[in-house]
Amino acid sequence: MSRRPPLQGIRVVELAGLAPAPFASLLLADYGASVLRIDRPHPLAYTSTALPPTVDTLSRRKSSIALDLRRPAATALLKSVLQHADVFIDPYRPGVLEALSLAPSDLLILNPRLIIARLTGFRRSGPYGSMAGHDINYLAVSGILSQLGRAGALPYAPANILADFAGGGLVCAFGILLALFERCRTGNGQVVENNMVDGAAYLGTMMRYGIKTPLWNQPRGENLLDGGCPWYEVYACKDGGCMAVGALEERFFKELIRGLGVETIVEGMREDKHKWPELRRMFQEKFLEKNRQDWERIFAGKDACCTPVLGQKELEEAGYEQMLPVRLLVSPGREIERQNGWTSTGLAPTVGGEQILREWMGWRQGKEYQAEQGTLLKIDVAKL
Repeated sequence: MSRRPPLQGIRVVELAGLAPAPFASLLLADYGASVLRIDRPHPLAYTSTALPPTVDTLSRRKSSIALDLRRPAATALLKSVLQHADVFIDPYRPGVLEALSLAPSDLLILNPRLIIARLTGFRRSGPYGSMAGHDINYLAVSGILSQLGRAGALPYAPANILADFAGGGLVCAFGILLALFERCRTGNGQVVENNMVDGAAYLGTMMRYGIKTPLWNQPRGENLLDGGCPWYEVYACKDGGCMAVGALEERFFKELIRGLGVETIVEGMREDKHKWPELRRMFQEKFLEKNRQDWERIFAGKDACCTPVLGQKELEEAGYEQMLPVRLLVSPGREIERQNGWTSTGLAPTVGGEQILREWMGWRQGKEYQAEQGTLLKIDVAKL
């Protein structure tokens, strides 16, 4: 039985960025890929002074080299690395790679098996293509943000999970895996383009279709799954804790009202939408009668779809174990050690990168490359 991670042997080069692209490469690294991050030059890089980690916390299992891509010898080094790589992740806006003399068409000539993943926020063409943006902007123009939030309030963006991570990094990793699968059949790499607008919009497919059905045809915050329904809601408890209720099906709803002790009182209110505000107030009052732990005990093991809202600190202190999102029984990913599931040690520029150059290419400093002014530079063999 194989215990080898499914992506072991896959070599990934990631141009340093924040959030979406690092998350995509983190997924690949956790399932066995070797990931080399290309950091910007630093005046103290490759000196006796240890550099601090960058602000990128999604650096588990990665290595780094520092390159000044404004210098031809640094670009030449990166091109040499890419000839030995399987995947190249580009987090920049359209046109940046080309300006750095790293046009995908040229890279595919150097390495026809290379998969070049180009992750942008907006679509590469269209009115926003050249503009800066963040998760909230991508959600906004995808249509999804307009559907999120409470009734009578402004749209509400749920941190930067939907566009950056789900519609961006996760979808990018999916695209890379598709291209790797296709390469198994053809032997050829290709360019993989994804943007966070389309990624977020795709995640919202059911919400978009729902607008033309009773599921989601009411204004924001007045539908079944967006805060309009009393039995799909978060309720405060006496001690300030919260319980999440998702008793959508009737049999789960019956278990919920049994646990709350309001079976006879709410009869018929579920079917009459005009009585939902009254039902919500009743649920609010009932949950405020007890502490969260009391409600946990009442609903423990019951099919009431009623669970505590647990905080991250609470989970960490309880010894909760973070796990990979997908478990392969024959070829599992790399387990997340407990301390790495809760705290990122980060990755400082240059850490581990020269070891990767030795492993991938057999290169050593002073022979194929040199360090100068905070960057690695390829040695021009013709001038030796």
